Amino acid sequence: ARLEESGGGSVQPGGSLRLSCTASGFTLAYYSVAWFRQAPGKGREGIACISGTDANSDQAASVGGTMYADSVQGRFTVARRNSDNTAFLQMNALKSEDTAVYYCAAYHEPLAPCSTSGLKETNYGLFGRGTQVTVPS
Repeated sequence: ARLEESGGGSVQPGGSLRLSCTASGFTLAYYSVAWFRQAPGKGREGIACISGTDANSDQAASVGGTMYADSVQGRFTVARRNSDNTAFLQMNALKSEDTAVYYCAAYHEPLAPCSTSGLKETNYGLFGRGTQVTVPS
């Protein structure tokens, strides 16, 4: 089982990027997926979560569907497309302080909502290798 992020790059302040997180070796749909980021010299910060759901639906589970850190609330949106075994992080109104390596992670238990998995790094058992996002100041 593995996760792979893509879609990072360099963008001017105020711009947008969409990150993808594609799973292989397991059905991502059943698991909460969280996004984390790590800026230079700082710890890994949990920023967004989308709950696991029925594999036939792209909607997050009705209980605890999504969760966002205050730092990205209103600017970032999580989504998933279960037919492609992929989750997404849409990032709008990017700021220089959003510069970081971005990681996706899958919660270790299926069908647990974000209200259970939360945004704590130690709650997640599988991480991708990350993708760099740079927003110059």
